[in-house]
Amino acid sequence: MVGSMSLMTCWFLPNNNKLTKRMKLKFIIGCALAVAMASCGGDKPKKDAPAAKEKETEVAPEAVDPMTNKGIGPITSLTLGEIDNTMVAEGEVIFKAKCTACHKITKKFVGPALKGVTQRRSPEWIMNMALNPEGMVADDPIAKKLLVEYNGAPMANQNLTEQEARALLEYFRTKN
Repeated sequence: MVGSMSLMTCWFLPNNNKLTKRMKLKFIIGCALAVAMASCGGDKPKKDAPAAKEKETEVAPEAVDPMTNKGIGPITSLTLGEIDNTMVAEGEVIFKAKCTACHKITKKFVGPALKGVTQRRSPEWIMNMALNPEGMVADDPIAKKLLVEYNGAPMANQNLTEQEARALLEYFRTKN
């Protein structure tokens, strides 16, 4: 303790020792570098940086009609009839087993709240997002926007079958 105390006091007492001057100089340079590095981050876009990267990930919400966008994946057309309660029950089981780690029905969590999703997205889009999340965040403008909105946390691929995705959709139809 005495040795560390004398080391601490050398910062406050005048001393012509070259080693102490070097330590002070290294400390000051280290602090200056830390401040410079910390000031490089932030939310403000850099004026000198090329804007091409930003334009690539930004999508104007009005550029794509979410109810006509079918997404990227195997589902290209889907006709819905009356709600199938057997399928709803199956979808609820799937949702609780595979989706609740990231999604809640009525509030944002890791992913968006799913209440009313069938009024915001087409049935094909919902199923394609469940079946092909990697392709959706890579190529679908709405999914790209959601990825940015949810801090770059992509939806995990749960390896659902089309029947499981359809059951989830049916369950979501009852959550409007």
